[in-house]
Amino acid sequence: MTRPRAEHPTPGELEILKVLWDRGAPATVREVMEVVNGRGGPPRAYTSVMSLMNVMAEKGQLARRPRGRAFVYEPAKPRERTLGSLLGETLRRAYDGSASLLIAHLLDQSRPTVEELDQIRELLDRYEARRPDEPGEGGPPCPRSQSSER
Repeated sequence: MTRPRAEHPTPGELEILKVLWDRGAPATVREVMEVVNGRGGPPRAYTSVMSLMNVMAEKGQLARRPRGRAFVYEPAKPRERTLGSLLGETLRRAYDGSASLLIAHLLDQSRPTVEELDQIRELLDRYEARRPDEPGEGGPPCPRSQSSER
């Protein structure tokens, strides 16, 4: 029976996707398992990683093709699209669409460095300077707030 296509990956699936995105090339189950197990935490068995990757392929999160006697896997969607979709869902469900509330919680949780705060300010300046119809790095422009005066 085919599994339904899940729009958003689970934490375990996201871990696999990150390995594949970072590699930038298709990988076998063994190659992914070695990276995952090299990151610490409890070791994963080959069969567990293989099962998870097969489920991800059935859900449409990974593309799978044969290479010799094994399969190689690669993400079906680019990192930006998957992470943007995850963030959009979080923004809608948890923050009722409030970007300022999401950012406030993000800053409280992540405690950015001075350098990261400078990068965030630069991103905000670039966002404000772009034309309303110009898509940004993460997708279409966000709606402007009603109180855009400083």
